[in-house]
Amino acid sequence: LSRPVIVKHLVAAARTFGADAIAHGCTGKGNDQVRFEVSSRALAPDLEVLAPVREWGLTRDESISYAERFDIPVTVTRDSPYSIDQNLWGRTIECGILEDPWEQPPEEVFELTTPTASGPTEMVIRFEAGLPVAVDGRFLPLHELVAEVSRVVGSYGWGRIDMVENRRVGIKSREVYECPGALALIMAHSDLEDLTLERDLAHEKARLEPRWAELVYDGLWFSPLKAALDAFVAESQRHVTGEVRLRCELPGRCFVAGRRSPVGLYDYNLATYESADRFHHSDAAGFVRLWGLGVETWASRQSSADRPDLS
Repeated sequence: LSRPVIVKHLVAAARTFGADAIAHGCTGKGNDQVRFEVSSRALAPDLEVLAPVREWGLTRDESISYAERFDIPVTVTRDSPYSIDQNLWGRTIECGILEDPWEQPPEEVFELTTPTASGPTEMVIRFEAGLPVAVDGRFLPLHELVAEVSRVVGSYGWGRIDMVENRRVGIKSREVYECPGALALIMAHSDLEDLTLERDLAHEKARLEPRWAELVYDGLWFSPLKAALDAFVAESQRHVTGEVRLRCELPGRCFVAGRRSPVGLYDYNLATYESADRFHHSDAAGFVRLWGLGVETWASRQSSADRPDLS
């Protein structure tokens, strides 16, 4: 997610200083080279892109030696050779012992999800038109809200992902992520959508979400399809307003404990089985018959040998 933002500012800086090239430090194996360069070509195809690590074919150890030789400060050492990227949304961790997908990540690689909480807690996240705006009644700028949710949820040791990915260049790579705030907000937002989105819209959005994620993963942030899907998502979020209550418990649990919305489509009087029930039960028989009419007609045309075995 950060790469298109970085490229946008790189291009702006290049224009300001009259530069004819920008540079990145990606290797030839990673996805980030694709994201940097495709984004650059979309925004400024005239700029040359320099990729010294890829062009020189530096290994991790050679990169460390190069940094030592020229007194370039880096956090990576031969004893801790992990490749770590971090921003507001979380941390990605790879290399070192993690290159063996059988090995469990050592606890030392984690920073955002170290269990420090002493007991359970709850927090209420408010959304307006799909965007989180407040935590426990405190309205916060988005970046502060994300950091606050990440801090609270991460203190319960929740928010880790350990997976093998299919990189754009054709190889599989083991990746470890810490993203407690992002995962908690996605969970809360999805739950609120269940309450506020009409069924067909909810189903279609769920179908398109993996495609949107794939475009971003593949470096196509500035593509026309991504822009079109953004427009769909924006329209779908107009009524995603309400509150979701998250509960965090030790060890490593975070879940939705409640949700409410002034525009929610849940109707107690239609859903209840108690005396307040206003659902017209007599309508169901005709609906069920019409719903199954196609299957019934098909079944009536089949021979006994083609029908499901009832034995």
